[in-house]
Amino acid sequence: METSANRTLMTEATASGINIRDANVDDVSAIHNIYNHYVRESTATFAVVEERIEDRFAWLEQHKQHKLPIIVAVGTKGLVFGWASVSSYSERCAYKQSVEVSVYLAPEHVGKGIGSLLLDKVVQLAAKGGYHCVIAKICTENEGSIHLFKSRNFEQVGILREIGRKFDRWLDVMILQKMLSGQTQ
Repeated sequence: METSANRTLMTEATASGINIRDANVDDVSAIHNIYNHYVRESTATFAVVEERIEDRFAWLEQHKQHKLPIIVAVGTKGLVFGWASVSSYSERCAYKQSVEVSVYLAPEHVGKGIGSLLLDKVVQLAAKGGYHCVIAKICTENEGSIHLFKSRNFEQVGILREIGRKFDRWLDVMILQKMLSGQTQ
């Protein structure tokens, strides 16, 4: 069922020359390359060792098995500009209605509104999937990511001080949350 929110999202995506769609195995290499850029170059992820492509294929399959969405933003020539996913927050049963969202963009596409399109769509999919809340854990150095999530009505609910270490320094993580109850779209 198409809603006005879906029509608005698709209109924005089409107007910007971006198609937002479910990820598939043909996208894994691009997803892998985008993620590994952030492993090497930033604190957007606390991974310190680049992942193997085989691990990313397994990740995609696991998400499909558990009906957890992974979407990509694709340009007019079929290039993947970025991706977003919903993952289980915890394996503990009591958390099954809470999920964590991730958004990663190819570095050359940061600041062009693609992150907003991806985040809006993946949150819509989480709501449609019946989840109660979505969280994001973002290194406090990543002001652009924090701004993106707050602009999409995620609320800061805490900070974990010096919880991770990367690039020879201690890093804080902000926890942001958005309640989804009643937001199925």
